[in-house]
Amino acid sequence: MAEAGRVKVAILGSGNIGTDLLMKLLRSEALEVAVVAGIDPSSDGLARARGLGVATTAEGLAGLIASPVWPEVRVVFDATSARAHLAHAAALAAWPHVRVVDLTPAAVGPYAVPVANLGGLEGAKNVNLVTCGGQATIPIVWAVSQVAEVYWAEIVASISSRSAGPGTRANIDEFTQTTARGLEVVGGARRGKAIIVLNPAEPPLVMRDTVYTLSALADAAAVEASIRRVVAEVASYVPGYRLAQPPVFEVFDEAPLTIPGYGAFRGLKTSVFLEVEGAGDYLPRYAGNLDIMTSAAVRVGEEVARWC
Repeated sequence: MAEAGRVKVAILGSGNIGTDLLMKLLRSEALEVAVVAGIDPSSDGLARARGLGVATTAEGLAGLIASPVWPEVRVVFDATSARAHLAHAAALAAWPHVRVVDLTPAAVGPYAVPVANLGGLEGAKNVNLVTCGGQATIPIVWAVSQVAEVYWAEIVASISSRSAGPGTRANIDEFTQTTARGLEVVGGARRGKAIIVLNPAEPPLVMRDTVYTLSALADAAAVEASIRRVVAEVASYVPGYRLAQPPVFEVFDEAPLTIPGYGAFRGLKTSVFLEVEGAGDYLPRYAGNLDIMTSAAVRVGEEVARWC
């Protein structure tokens, strides 16, 4: 059994995200890391896990399932890639005692954004964390949608090129598609669009996100209050999450805004500028794009453990 009633979990993937997740999960009062599974025997992630007294396997999912602790594992965090998760999800579905938290943009299961929709996902066996850009920006769109109907949401996620490893670069297409869909499904926008920028600046810059929404006319003060409440809630589990400046509002009423591909818009345009700085648990502080994923994974994982 897990120590002090904690639920046993496993991490699938021993790269940067999996290792940073390990460091955060070790602080959880609700979850206990039973095993870390990777495919590279020489990876720093597996070495670090062993050094911390956590069981490891370099045989991937097959090695995880063959592990002596597998019958006790209740939650698997998949920190591999979108393509790999498609196979992992199918295999893990055969094990009724296991729930999955997917950190890839595979979007096999329903999207999970802690501030917006965790309460409605209790029956899900596999929940998806959308993307780093989604975790940063969907809460803002959702905050606006609590006050006014959002017709259009567009986000630009700018991350340091140094923090974009092989997995991130391989998932660029999935990132834009999954994030855009998340803006709609969870954020509440009628239509969503997502753009990612790999910033080569040196020294590396922290993650920066810009969120634009076009909504029905509403009281700007009420919209800003909703945004600030949500930012504070996200910051409770991602300490480096913050507004870079106050939200900017523009009203288009008598003189509508003409948008290519959209047409004439009358309503409220809201522009929100965010920064996400990492905690420095394993990754550099500029890698806020990865930190927000692992921080959200812990928050979601602790909720999923309550369902087990």
